[in-house]
Amino acid sequence: MANTFTQLDYHIVFSTKDRRPVLDSTRREELYRYIWGAHKNMGCKLHRIGGVEDHVHIFASLPTTLCIADFVKEVKTEATKWIKREGVFPEFTSWQDGYGAFTVSQEHRDAVITYIKDQPDHHRGVSFVEEYKRLLTQAGISFDEQYL
Repeated sequence: MANTFTQLDYHIVFSTKDRRPVLDSTRREELYRYIWGAHKNMGCKLHRIGGVEDHVHIFASLPTTLCIADFVKEVKTEATKWIKREGVFPEFTSWQDGYGAFTVSQEHRDAVITYIKDQPDHHRGVSFVEEYKRLLTQAGISFDEQYL
């Protein structure tokens, strides 16, 4: 085959260390814009980014040359550098070590975009842990609650 054709869309979720609510809404959009720039530098396409005080959701397409672990590591590293350099989110120490990454089919793209866009409303009644358990369960991923 002369060409490589892929559709590698991921819904990625990661939280602040100990899920501390430190990502204040007044500067969160700036953080998202910075992360968007990091996506462009890695050759990724960001479809949507959002979240609340204690976690971030990213919906992005990755090139075949970039594995998901390297992608998440780079996003977290670059975001941390920006937070520290700009002095935003003074209570921020780091990101949680792990992350969730879920593949998204073409027919579910719009639903994921809407879901991420509606994060502030969604989290008025649902905690991050409840949401994360639901995402893992829906994806058929078994987990030990002590590691959430």
